[in-house]
Amino acid sequence: MAVLPDGGVLVTEKAGKLKLRKADKSIIDIALPFTVAYGGQGGLGDVIAAPDFAKTGRIYLSWAETGDGDTRGAAVGTGLLKIEGNSARLEGFAVLWRQNPKVTGRGHYSHRLAVSPDRKWLYIASGDRQKMQPAQDPASDLGKIIRLPLVASGGPGGAPQQFSLGHRNILGMQFAPDGRLWEIEHGPAGGDELNLVKQGANYGWPVVSEGRHYGGEFIPHHDTRPDMAAPALYWNPVIAPGGMIFYSGKLWPEWKGQLLIAAMNPAGVVRVKIDGDKASEEARYPMGKRIRAIAEAGDGSLLVLEDKAGGRLLRLTRK
Repeated sequence: MAVLPDGGVLVTEKAGKLKLRKADKSIIDIALPFTVAYGGQGGLGDVIAAPDFAKTGRIYLSWAETGDGDTRGAAVGTGLLKIEGNSARLEGFAVLWRQNPKVTGRGHYSHRLAVSPDRKWLYIASGDRQKMQPAQDPASDLGKIIRLPLVASGGPGGAPQQFSLGHRNILGMQFAPDGRLWEIEHGPAGGDELNLVKQGANYGWPVVSEGRHYGGEFIPHHDTRPDMAAPALYWNPVIAPGGMIFYSGKLWPEWKGQLLIAAMNPAGVVRVKIDGDKASEEARYPMGKRIRAIAEAGDGSLLVLEDKAGGRLLRLTRK
């Protein structure tokens, strides 16, 4: 989801619906100018508002799309959101990036998005698509973080570049207040990772991990390969992370600059403190349902999205 300057909230649903919950609580469906490959973990993915949304109305979207034969891949595009009363539409939509190669299966798209603080780059999380080895292949987009240069208008300003490699399935990616990029990704059986992302760094998947393969096979740990970047924090057992934010609001001033992570198993919100290149878990706040996404509202309250059928958009405030 993406919180808009006027208090409205854009929400994506995996089956292919983009919804706008306006500040007056009315809900508008917005038609998409592309077809979503819905199934498994695939479908409509991330939505973010450009930093200058109040002026331009620009948003960025990601989704899974079909390829030749039984193949699929992630895609990213941008358009201008026009809201007029009780209707809204996307104008001037353009595809910015397509995952290459498209492969079989319906998992690990990642396709999370973040615009750099200087507004010059769009960062795209490109999952390993459950193929593992391509995460180490520089000729493949899979298992990478990609960055796309942007021009002043928010459109593409050149060819996409690989920024880092060795990732599995990134489901949260955010810039910290100090301008550094962090991401959180699912490990295999164990070993969910929080990583400080550095240009050119190799985060090791599938060569090293703090988890095991689902069949129980051992994977060497990060300390066996000091040439590969180790996580700032990892979880065994897992938290099954969704999205994350760096909190900056006034309701919980003691949390300022800390990470709040949506967690799906066990369901809740996980709070993490950053200390230089390291991180430590500070607290967990259990919830009744899996939490897929988290955002900060303008008043400092938290918005969380429950996962799966019947999921709700909830606002969390301080007593």
